[in-house]
Amino acid sequence: MYGRRLTRIDKGAGDFATTADVEAEKSIISVIHAARPDDAVLGEEGGQQGAAEAARQWLVDPLCGTLNYAVGNMLVAVNVALRGGAAAVADPFSGEVFFTNGETAWVRQDGADAQLAPTPATQLVDVNLDPPFPSGPTFRTVDLLAHPGFVERFRPRVVSTTLALAWVAAGKRAAYVTDGGDLSGSVHFTAGIALCQAAGCMVTGIDGAPVGHAGRGLVVAADLETHQLLMSMIRTGSRHHA
Repeated sequence: MYGRRLTRIDKGAGDFATTADVEAEKSIISVIHAARPDDAVLGEEGGQQGAAEAARQWLVDPLCGTLNYAVGNMLVAVNVALRGGAAAVADPFSGEVFFTNGETAWVRQDGADAQLAPTPATQLVDVNLDPPFPSGPTFRTVDLLAHPGFVERFRPRVVSTTLALAWVAAGKRAAYVTDGGDLSGSVHFTAGIALCQAAGCMVTGIDGAPVGHAGRGLVVAADLETHQLLMSMIRTGSRHHA
């Protein structure tokens, strides 16, 4: 459906889905149900299917970067995760599929698998500037970009899709930063978080707490040094707003 004029389904607050999102989710869920008919699925567009207390639950985000896709930008991710287990993030335009069994992470392209190796070498940090901003005014992602230490060490990128998380795991980005609440059970972020953790990235909330109910938002870095640098800048900015 890429490149066509697509019907937009309003979801409020400036958010929307398209017929491509809906049809992609249906296709993904049909594959899951064919292999695992008793599993539950939580989909971005269709909501809960099957018992929420099922032993296995899948989280499906059929098109992360809908606005990019709708305006013809080839920057989207397809996120599928088994809660507490395996996960995959696909880039439908490059053909890359980033995946993990919960212990190790790989990328598959043209039928060949390569283990992911995070590195901060690019010095590129992806930031999510999309609202809402639940941690404001003590922390706003945009303030991080104005920190003098940030521009000395890093270069910002904004792709507006969680494909950026897979890029940290793959060494294409040094880090990724977003505000938000508990993102550990989000259809948007669960697959990327699992991928980065399995690849050996440093993954915490913006407050430095472990991802989950204690931590909010995400700071995902290729290595400890990059993570510590970003956390020091975040804390400096938070003190200035306090």
